[in-house]
Amino acid sequence: MSKPASSLIQKYNVPGPRYTSYPTVPYWQEELFSLQLWKETLKRSFDESNQSEGISLYIHLPFCESLCTFCGCHKRVTKRHEVEQPYIQAVMKEWDLYCQLLQDKPVIKEIHLGGGTPTFFSVQHLQQLIQGILSKAEIAAQHEFSFEGHPNNTSKEHLQALYDLGFRRVSYGVQDYNEKVQKAIHRIQPYENVQRVTEWAREIGYESISHDLVFGLPFQNLDDVLNTIDQTNRLMPDRLAFYSYAHVPWIKGNGQRGFKDGDVPKDELKRQCYEEGKKKLLAHGYHEIGMDHFALEKDGMYQSFQQGTLHRNFMGYTASKTQVMIGLGISSISDSWYSFAQNEKKLEDYYARLENNEIPVYRGHVLNTEDLMIRKHILNLMCTFTTSWWDAEMQFPEIDEVLMQLEEMQQDELIKIENWSVTILEKGKPFVRNICMAFDLHLKRKKPENRIFSMTI
Repeated sequence: MSKPASSLIQKYNVPGPRYTSYPTVPYWQEELFSLQLWKETLKRSFDESNQSEGISLYIHLPFCESLCTFCGCHKRVTKRHEVEQPYIQAVMKEWDLYCQLLQDKPVIKEIHLGGGTPTFFSVQHLQQLIQGILSKAEIAAQHEFSFEGHPNNTSKEHLQALYDLGFRRVSYGVQDYNEKVQKAIHRIQPYENVQRVTEWAREIGYESISHDLVFGLPFQNLDDVLNTIDQTNRLMPDRLAFYSYAHVPWIKGNGQRGFKDGDVPKDELKRQCYEEGKKKLLAHGYHEIGMDHFALEKDGMYQSFQQGTLHRNFMGYTASKTQVMIGLGISSISDSWYSFAQNEKKLEDYYARLENNEIPVYRGHVLNTEDLMIRKHILNLMCTFTTSWWDAEMQFPEIDEVLMQLEEMQQDELIKIENWSVTILEKGKPFVRNICMAFDLHLKRKKPENRIFSMTI
């Protein structure tokens, strides 16, 4: 007899990683990492894959004019726009240092501008940045350039200039349309602002427009979530991120202390917001893609999911995979497949390293053979909802222990285990993080001493 959803939520709602990487950042072996190792593994991976599949670039643009209290990103709040030009020059210098290291001309398959607020920057400075990046690279025949736009300050000029530079996807942070919720998270933006920038993008010719919606925000209830989805449906973005607010004030500090813990929806209400919201999205013609994402059939992410080419990295889900992802700007994380490397988080430290002509990496992790194998299992589960170990290259000594842990999830009808494989069932999709945790050997061997992850539900 299957258990009710409420009891499953109580059972599986535990702190857990979101698995934008494996190993997750708290388990990086920083003592075994060095800038020299990062350079060596990056060069190796670049030489293996640049000509065949190209590389991805994530560029972190950290400035915001005001603090959104739901945000977990690294940002610098300021209204002083004179910070733009020095930052653009620093990012371009970092890119130049990478180009000198790699020697061959990079073939860029993907660029994503994240933040912070990329549209904090003027049109002219964004043009200077992208033109500078592309002047030292080739553009892959099949490429995707995207950026995050704030509905309140994205201008038609922003959209047109980036479109002219090859950008065809834009995502807008919507979160929730209820004014009380917006005040709590310090993100006031009327529907009319979202409508305006969405229609501008469509008019200019953007091929994929995305809206980010968040459930579990302070003061938010089920009616708020359903109303936000109904209003979103009027604009019919091509894809949606519909994800859980990560309430981690012990990590993010005062930014997430603008409201009381008791103001945040808990357990069953939070899950109901997701389940009922998901039903409405499916009724509107969206398809569930991976974890927390939905797309219309015409969107590239849906097609990538259908073809089994969906990928997940520090940018989240992407419709195309590259072995190399270089992160530029403060706090950005790079991925050579064989290693991860994170940039300095403080702006002053980032600038100082670049002034010394150093790639501004301050920590990272080199993956061993076991890490690489478990990473493949977790990527499979996150991107295709199934993984297998019939191939000897995907087997590891602890597999029996993993299967014992998964057996209870099979009894709860979250997964199916058969023929040397695990498949996540429809009922199990909300628990994909928990299922991945069963494969996480670092987590098994050393439980965190302090709470470092958000709740899985």
